This record gives sequence, C-alpha cells and structure tokens, in this order.
Amino acid sequence: MNGTVNIEINQGIGSITFFHPQSNSLPSEILNLLADTITSAGQNEEVKVIILKSEGDRAFCAGASFDELIAIKDLETGTQFFSGFAKVINAARKCPKLIIGRVQGKAVGGGVGLASAVDYCMATQYASVKLSELAIGIGPFVVGPAVERKIGVSAMSQLAINATEWHSAQWAQSKGLYTEVYDNIEIMDEAIHALAQKLATSNPEAMRLLKQIFWEGTDHWDTLLTERAGMSGQLVLSAFTREAINSFKNK
Repeated sequence: MNGTVNIEINQGIGSITFFHPQSNSLPSEILNLLADTITSAGQNEEVKVIILKSEGDRAFCAGASFDELIAIKDLETGTQFFSGFAKVINAARKCPKLIIGRVQGKAVGGGVGLASAVDYCMATQYASVKLSELAIGIGPFVVGPAVERKIGVSAMSQLAINATEWHSAQWAQSKGLYTEVYDNIEIMDEAIHALAQKLATSNPEAMRLLKQIFWEGTDHWDTLLTERAGMSGQLVLSAFTREAINSFKNK
C-alpha cells in the first residue's frame, strides 16, 4: 500500500493524518484505516478533540482511487469500494469527539465528502472544491448526504451538476463548507491549534451532547450510505463509466 494513516496525540489533541502519493487519493485500504482510526480516537479517553488532515501542501484529497475504480469487475467489489467512503463518513458522524478539518489544498469528490463530515472545517485560499463524479459516469451518491447536510441542496446540486468546474475556497466558505479561509497554511495552522487547545480543555460531555445535536436526523445513514454505495457500484461497471475513467486517466 502506497499510503498511510497516522495519529499523534498531544495534550488532548488527536491529529489524524492521511497520505497517498497520488494527490492524497483514497484507495480502500486508506479508507478503512481512516475509518478505524477515527473510531479508535473517539473511544480513546486521552483524546479530547480531533484534527483531520492530509500531508503535503497542494492537494487535500483527490477522492476515489482511479486505479482501483478501473479494476472493479463486479457489483460486490464496487459496492465494497464505495462503502469505504460510507465507513469514513459514518465514523466521523458517530465519533463522540468534535472533529476539526484542515483543508490546505484542493478537494475533489470524496475529499469534499471528508470536509463535509467534520464538525468545523478550516481552509486556505487554495482549497477549491469539485464534485467530479458525474464527469466520469457516476455521481456523488455516497458523499451526497454529508455535502447536502453541510451546504444545502442548492449548492450541492451546483457542484454535482457542473462536475468539471472548480469552485473557489471563498465560494465554499460562503456556502458553509468552510468556517474560515486563510491566506496560507501557517496562518491556518495557528488558528486550528488555538481552537483545538480551547476544545481540549472544554467539558467532554458537553461537546459530546453538542455533537449529538448537530447530527440529529442522521441515524439512518448506516443504511442510506450503504444503499448509495450500491448505486455507485452498479454504475462503475457500465461501459460508459469505464470509458470515461480511462479517458480521464489518459489525459
């Protein structure tokens, strides 16, 4: 596996960092590790607040691994792959700790889903967003509920329909995806650390209850996101989608 997921715990702050050499894309192994790491951090009494971030300074997350997408040959494998995104979103949703997102660069597809699944997301001016799924013959079905919950149906449909267009970090902030947009990584990291320090000394039970309220009405997502994974798993088998993915890879 050419990728990693690590966690560092310091003074009550659990920093979860994922990495993949292909612009921090998300193959199945990374998705499963990320979901497990978020769940474990939520159960660790030493962790009071979580920061979710990726390595590098150019891309936060390129979304699904194209190499793995094109290798899918049957519905079961396809559903299993897209269920990896469901696992990460549900892990973040169920985690009793507040999660701060750190988006230093571009976010595509599943990367937008990750940014939507955290509780408080901060970004740099370079963190433009795109839901590119329709452009390769599928749709943002699994991440859709998280994105829609965060920015609303209207903004989510803009991203989903205009699938080849980048939307700026300022646009994402105006829709509620990002709470703040900073000029550079250094300033953003200072702000994230300051907030995380405050939360690390706040009442854990109050934060747990607050998060529970934030996510009211999502108890059915275990079933919903699995169903959505099946939709994507079916579409990725079509000749249209396979040709679109190959065309995109060869650009």
